[in-house]
Amino acid sequence: MIIAISQKGKIRSGTLMSIYDEPKVDCHNHIFDPQNFPYAEDVLYRPSGAELNSAALLTQLCEAYGLAYALIVQPNSGYGLDNRCLLDAIKNSGGRFKGIAVVGEDADLAQLLRLKQAGIVGIAFNTTVWGIPYYLNPDKDLDGLLQRLTELELFLQIQVQGDELLSLMPLLGRSNVRLLIDHCGRPIPEKGINQPGFKAVLELGRTGRAVVKLSGYEKFSRESYPYNDVRPYVEALIDAYGVDNCIWGSDWPFIHAPERIDYGTLLKLTERFLPDAADRRKVLFENPRRLFGFGKQEK
Repeated sequence: MIIAISQKGKIRSGTLMSIYDEPKVDCHNHIFDPQNFPYAEDVLYRPSGAELNSAALLTQLCEAYGLAYALIVQPNSGYGLDNRCLLDAIKNSGGRFKGIAVVGEDADLAQLLRLKQAGIVGIAFNTTVWGIPYYLNPDKDLDGLLQRLTELELFLQIQVQGDELLSLMPLLGRSNVRLLIDHCGRPIPEKGINQPGFKAVLELGRTGRAVVKLSGYEKFSRESYPYNDVRPYVEALIDAYGVDNCIWGSDWPFIHAPERIDYGTLLKLTERFLPDAADRRKVLFENPRRLFGFGKQEK
């Protein structure tokens, strides 16, 4: 019997049959809607064709796959520091969407507070786009920015690859900001679990101050679906972070994807990585609600 899931995650009827029927939150996806929100002139990449989507299409995706909520990540591609498309999607979602924004290092407390009040739960750093030197520039007061994020209880979301996290560790060590590690930390599969950058990702998990996204497998796997070479890394992350500090994201609509990716098969892969239904409920639903406040106004 197929069941219906409310946005509160309550089973309305029937019996759970598969991951498609379980309550879920997609914690990593993007919107590219240049028709309504034109791209900035100086962006590094302008998504097009099948990479385009809109808030309406994301809502349809949620309905099709039983997603109660979605955390939209402001993309460097297309929009850069222009968060208007993201904020509009959140504003018109009826509480279904929240977001991760991109801001300059000079964003003051008032600007960050306005973003928080508009549904933003964190700010993104992306060394895979801007490079490590961008974030280590002594002219940028990143310590001040992280302090303001800490004061407002906003997350710092970090996307790194390989050993890049090592260069950021002194900055992170000087701050108490809560961390979101993007896309499993994007290790290099052939270098093994003990590669220095991934060991640093695992150590952050053991501190209890970080949350990791089990997402973006296509960004670091050397194989096609089901990305068997990433499994040891996912298992190590679950062990280091515990299921209470893991969340899931699709990375939809899969820009720069090396080959076709299907949303449904990504969900089925989560069943393989998390075979226990109670663990899946935490990672897919309970953790995002607790961490980001989805549905907190509901009775």
